[in-house]
Amino acid sequence: MQALILEQQDGKTLASVQTIEESRLPEGDVTVDIDWSSLNYKDALAITGKGKIIRNFPMVPGIDFAGRVHTSEDPRFHAGQQVLLTGWGVGENHWGGLAAQARVKGDWLVPMPTGLDGRKAMIIGTAGFTAMLCVMALEDAGIRPESGEIVVTGASGGVGSTAVTLLHKLGYQVAAVTGRESTHDYLRQLGANRILGRDEFAETRPLEKQIWAGAVDTVGDKVLAKVLAQMNYGGCVAACGLAGGFALPTTVMPFILRNVRLQGVDSVMTPAARRAEAWERLSRDLPESFYAQSATEISLSQAPEYASKIMDNQFHGRALVKIV
Repeated sequence: MQALILEQQDGKTLASVQTIEESRLPEGDVTVDIDWSSLNYKDALAITGKGKIIRNFPMVPGIDFAGRVHTSEDPRFHAGQQVLLTGWGVGENHWGGLAAQARVKGDWLVPMPTGLDGRKAMIIGTAGFTAMLCVMALEDAGIRPESGEIVVTGASGGVGSTAVTLLHKLGYQVAAVTGRESTHDYLRQLGANRILGRDEFAETRPLEKQIWAGAVDTVGDKVLAKVLAQMNYGGCVAACGLAGGFALPTTVMPFILRNVRLQGVDSVMTPAARRAEAWERLSRDLPESFYAQSATEISLSQAPEYASKIMDNQFHGRALVKIV
């Protein structure tokens, strides 16, 4: 079987497509024949070695995949069944989706929702799944379309672009924040009502004029601090990323004086029930046009090249990896 293998040599991460035996796959009770995977920001960090994502080498990266069950010792799954996987440390400390096969725990798998297939599921991938969890977090906080405008930071990335699409489809007014002028038309096609430059979020005061009813933040650091300072009374920020850094240079003032909620969103260890609900929502709430607009199809051998493009901020939308 073909797999993208990451190895470490002299402190550097080396990525290469190799032919390996199925017997090298890690322990698990379900083996899946993978049809599609994708590249996420975390995959790009791992493949390029620019992030300390992987501790044990060799490793097959790929934090998500979709395919068909090959063999199963788990009674919930049968040979030929369409399944998908995101998270659970797969592609980080357990061999992942950038290979022809994966062996995983049945607890980590989600049966393919009605209305989706493997290709569509990987256009959504971890990024889209995270975006849906963010939207659900805003809904849980009582943020409705009539509550006011929602801001999405890092809007041209995988999480941000899906969040823009979902929020627009659900009737929200969306402001998209991006550092790249070249993505403006793309974001308008997805449903952004207006577009703001990332440079507008560089400096902040503890409190600023109230603008946003809700926010999906994928950036962190100064951008998140600025968003918090601009939240409406009773607003909610769903924070899921740290592309701009993990610091948070803010004060308690937005939280205390404006009753603002900062809701962290994790997609890796999401419980099974919440995970299934999010995927069912994605199958219903994403418009068909999303799948055409946001996917660039690449081969397994192109994954390292596109991982570098993601790290250099030269790629938008989703990199869809066709395994076979």
